[in-house]
Amino acid sequence: MADTALRRTVHLPTAAWLESPAPATRFILRGAAAARAAAGRGFGLSLPEAACRASTDGDRAALWLGPDEQLLLAPDGEAELIEASLARALQGHAYSLVDVSHRQVGIGLHGPRAEWLLQSQCPLPLNLRDFPAGMCTRTVFGKAEIVLWRPAEQVFRLEVWRSFATYVVELLCEIDRESVA
Repeated sequence: MADTALRRTVHLPTAAWLESPAPATRFILRGAAAARAAAGRGFGLSLPEAACRASTDGDRAALWLGPDEQLLLAPDGEAELIEASLARALQGHAYSLVDVSHRQVGIGLHGPRAEWLLQSQCPLPLNLRDFPAGMCTRTVFGKAEIVLWRPAEQVFRLEVWRSFATYVVELLCEIDRESVA
């Protein structure tokens, strides 16, 4: 019951540039290079070794958050399967695996205005030269910490703590309204 309450979806208003990604299972994996390589085999894709890059295979993704930290994303409902597979693959390795599915929610932005909307409250340069497709990082949007990922040229995905999601969405919508006025 508590899990259902904590994982409720965040209401997103209707906007041509805004979408709610499918519910996801999320894990933070920490470990040395050998553990990350083993985890990649257990997760079903090679985890990125380059800073601020993401790896994807089908509906799974791994985002580099730090030298020994990855955010693993998979379809909702796969947590037990992933935990078991990673436990087998990581046997004999020192690692930490934490399910953060209840903590975070995804918010998608797409289209020609997505970069501009994000840039209004994000201190990073988000043009394609400085933040190309496949790049990800921790940053802030307004006053909320986010993980920002650019899967494609005009597509962004934000991973936000559930408690800040409404703030982020309302701020995006306010920026959109003010730009049209």
